[in-house]
Amino acid sequence: MAVEVSKRFQYQDSRLLQSRILTCSRSIRKERAMRITSDVARIGFMTFGDHRPDMWKNVFSRLAIPLHQKAMAELKKLPVELVCAEEVARTRDQINDAVDYLKSQNVDVLVAHVPCWTSPNLVVHGVQRMGIFTVILGNRDPGSHGCVGLLGASGALSQIGFPHRCIRENYDGEIYQRKVLPLLNAAAVREKLKGSVFGLFGGRSIGIDTSTYDPMQWKTQFGVDSEHLDQVEIIRVAETIPQDRIDKHRDWLEAGVSEVVYNDAKLTKEKFDFQIACYLATKDLVKEYGMDFVALKCMHELSNSYVPQCITQALLANYDDAEGEKETTPIACEADADGALTQQILKLLSGGKPTFFADVSHIDNDRKKMYCVNCGALCVYYANRSNDTRENLKKIVIKQSVRPGGGGITYFNAAPGPMQLARLYRKNGKYKMAIIPCQAEDPTKEMLEEFIEARGPHQLPALFAKVDFDLDAFINEYGSNHISGVEGNYLNELLEVCSILDIEAEVFA
Repeated sequence: MAVEVSKRFQYQDSRLLQSRILTCSRSIRKERAMRITSDVARIGFMTFGDHRPDMWKNVFSRLAIPLHQKAMAELKKLPVELVCAEEVARTRDQINDAVDYLKSQNVDVLVAHVPCWTSPNLVVHGVQRMGIFTVILGNRDPGSHGCVGLLGASGALSQIGFPHRCIRENYDGEIYQRKVLPLLNAAAVREKLKGSVFGLFGGRSIGIDTSTYDPMQWKTQFGVDSEHLDQVEIIRVAETIPQDRIDKHRDWLEAGVSEVVYNDAKLTKEKFDFQIACYLATKDLVKEYGMDFVALKCMHELSNSYVPQCITQALLANYDDAEGEKETTPIACEADADGALTQQILKLLSGGKPTFFADVSHIDNDRKKMYCVNCGALCVYYANRSNDTRENLKKIVIKQSVRPGGGGITYFNAAPGPMQLARLYRKNGKYKMAIIPCQAEDPTKEMLEEFIEARGPHQLPALFAKVDFDLDAFINEYGSNHISGVEGNYLNELLEVCSILDIEAEVFA
């Protein structure tokens, strides 16, 4: 439903046109979760028209205005937040007024609608003034003169190297859902990454070179800044966390999970309490430093000499904890920067869903199964994929960690359902992305017994993914031992992200 904004401005033409800017917003509900999220793409929309008074009056007004209304109507149906200039903008003053309003609304992407012939320099003027990734939207109506207008504007933008894409389709909801929406969501990721902050706790973990990154390359290619803290800061802050906050989370976890298997050796209440304190410390540091996504070294200093950071890994990316609802913050183990960035992209594409991080621990070639196992915790959401965290916790047993520092791990097999696995990695310094749409499945009794026997006492949380591609080709191409993911299927969106961010896509499907 369109919500009228009180701001008004006048378009200067042969006559004054009183115009309104409308903000068209839709409440976006997550699949299954039905949660409203702040991570929905915010799209600015405006239509450009012919600036010549005679041609506008005699030819193009009767064509452009109905098509303008059609485009707005179809875009409003998409699960995005749409901010619209209600009237067709034809002159520089009109374009400036519309663009300045859209800029004031902090939109992520501009949809520049060119339904008919429009002087290309005026479209370029508006797009450059807006300064963000632009989708030039046209139509296939032979009577609209839209093709020539779209090509003129797009060609001019290409000459000056301005980032944009063209979509020339009829005003059809199904087509917009299939072609326009993935591009809008991908372009919004580009804008949201700019100025975001990656938090890195510690340095390279247990020699994993593929977890390292070049912060200046990230600034250049993605616009992401970095905040690097030593792991000792987590320990320092953890020691200051009030006991009542720790008690609240311990009580919440003990009441929620299937069992906490305490013992007198490594999984004591004291060790568990300190793991919780480390989680709360990390949560507080993320807020203090304005971090959007993080990676944490853990092994081996914290996992050996203090406690492993498994409770942090289990809860930071979740929707809530004992203190209530919160932002989902993607987190990668073993200081894996590219794994964390992959998760952030998946979070933004999915509208803020909890993300997933694990090792590609085993590939069963005969069964076509990929075993994605984490060294101590997966985000608790994936235990049951429920909007109610209590339902997810019921599937979890907190067992003793095998690490020298003791503490607990969140043990479960991830719930079945569609998964979008992905991974950023580099070859000769250039980014690629492995894109793996797949299905998480419950392991058969035989599979699970074989895996447990093979691993012995080192039992960890796992997701069992059904895959259908050339596994030898995957082994020879894939550039990491880690993998990231999110619930759902975002193949088309990830392909658009790769195109926009100059990443080479490798699809395994």
